[in-house]
Amino acid sequence: MADYNTLLFETSDHVATITINRPEAMNSFTRQMMDEFADVWAKVSFDDDIHCVVLKAAPGRAFCTGVDVKAAREPGGEVVIDDPWNAEDPGNKLGPKANNCWKPVVCAVHGMAAGGAFYWLNECDIVICSEDATFFDPHVTYGMTSALEPIGATYKMPLGDVLRMVLLGNDERISAETAKRIGIVSEVLPLEKLHDRAAELAKIIAAKPTAATQGSLKAIWQSLDLPRTVALSTGLQYCLLGNPLGTSQVDRATLMADKAKKFDLR
Repeated sequence: MADYNTLLFETSDHVATITINRPEAMNSFTRQMMDEFADVWAKVSFDDDIHCVVLKAAPGRAFCTGVDVKAAREPGGEVVIDDPWNAEDPGNKLGPKANNCWKPVVCAVHGMAAGGAFYWLNECDIVICSEDATFFDPHVTYGMTSALEPIGATYKMPLGDVLRMVLLGNDERISAETAKRIGIVSEVLPLEKLHDRAAELAKIIAAKPTAATQGSLKAIWQSLDLPRTVALSTGLQYCLLGNPLGTSQVDRATLMADKAKKFDLR
């Protein structure tokens, strides 16, 4: 796809910016958006000029409120396959890791992030949010089993907080500061500074050798599916494969000689 209807895509200085772009529907996702995300992640993966990604949403009350229930009810708009024996998780098209994209992704969340929004939150590498951000999972309130998004969230959030979010449904929302405390996000900013900060982080990451950043991400994320000893052994193979590529892309002597290098303390 050269053009997209549900998202915006642009690149500059080795950074791709993807904007979820359905503000009239709380940036909720449809079948078309899922297909477009599958396409854009493939585009990012195979474009060597892209080193990092910023994922954000169009301005409005929500980053994303999950699936667009109204659109799903329209003819041809079904999101879930009726045959349970051949059904696949429709959200697998949304996140970078499910689409084998190992370019680092910085996610900037504003407003409401609910339900299916966790398909992105669970798979982005750095998630930051604005002070007005809230996080919740409404599934059980509407009589729906909540499984896929919260299972993914258990790899970032404490189990007790995931269970509380799921069971309380629409009756409680996680604030930005609580989201930082429990690991959903790593930084909270005023809304007007959110997207500039995401771009700043992405620029820093994009300046690093992409062989090193992609190899690191793939090793770490794939280790989550492995027992500890197997994960460490597999991780060594990533180092043996990736280090010759990554170190050739930097001037190590110059980096080490820069004694006056500045750094941020978080």
